[in-house]
Amino acid sequence: MKAAQLIKYQKNAQLKINEVPIPQITANEVLIKVKVAAVNPLENLITGGNIKLIQNYQLPETMGNELTGIIENVGKDVRDFNIGDKIYTRLPLNKIGAFAEYVAVNHDAIALLPKNLNFATGAAAPLTGLTAYQGLHEELHADPGKTVFIPGGSGSFGQMAVPIAKDLGLKVIVSGNVRSRDQIMNIGADQFLDYKTENYWEILHDVDYVIDTLGASEIERELSIIKKGGRLLSLKAGPNKQFAIDRQFPAWKKFLFTFAGRKFDKMASLAGTTYRFIFVRSDGQQLQKITKIIEKNNIIPAIDQTKFHLSDINKAINYMSTGHPKGKVLIYF
Repeated sequence: MKAAQLIKYQKNAQLKINEVPIPQITANEVLIKVKVAAVNPLENLITGGNIKLIQNYQLPETMGNELTGIIENVGKDVRDFNIGDKIYTRLPLNKIGAFAEYVAVNHDAIALLPKNLNFATGAAAPLTGLTAYQGLHEELHADPGKTVFIPGGSGSFGQMAVPIAKDLGLKVIVSGNVRSRDQIMNIGADQFLDYKTENYWEILHDVDYVIDTLGASEIERELSIIKKGGRLLSLKAGPNKQFAIDRQFPAWKKFLFTFAGRKFDKMASLAGTTYRFIFVRSDGQQLQKITKIIEKNNIIPAIDQTKFHLSDINKAINYMSTGHPKGKVLIYF
């Protein structure tokens, strides 16, 4: 089969299309024929070597983190899926490989494709859906009735995070591009701020939780609107000591992450809040819960209409990085 592989860690790395064997499955795995794979900023982080402390791959490694497909074979101990099932998944970080014609993955990492999504729109849902779900449930420990603010939440992350937050019983405030106001409000947001005309740090106060999608330069402003005892969760600013502790990293990694995140931890402590960083993991059971939310609210993730195939993988990654796509960039098989 054909697979797009990373040969060497480097900035702006070019993936190479190689012929590799169709993977053999173990007793607990399924073999998936990939239909659509999604391209994410995570690809650049991996190929550039930015996450080697979290996951260091033995190269060459087939790239790609989320996909939709059809099950072609099941291991002898798999009982919850059948040949022919349509599925979607965020692959386990230690066993990625969505940019290939076939992938073998443990059955506990997949879920049936939501009934209201097709292979294209479904490929845009797992990573953002799991990020929002794990962020709200596991990192923020969000309680019903409290308020979460998502600055820059009018894009693909907000599309999934808003209904998941509402399912938890939260009040949701989003800032972003005014063009997305109606869409975000229609999926449950309680308040929308136009980032060009409204400064959220001058309007909001005593917010319980903030989910940062903008990065390190925004952390100080975000902390300023959180009430004492609240939490800030970042998707971009960087890991910290707690991130390493939660993942039971060895002592030397804990030291490095403590050093890397000390600025954010200090800023949060001075503000009387807590800083968290998330790196989403694969989880099929959580995907099943997300499926129910997607179907209930008829959530259709935005996808860019530019069509790429596996042979175009480097063009697709460059387009995702610099082309201002209107939704998730996809690879069609």
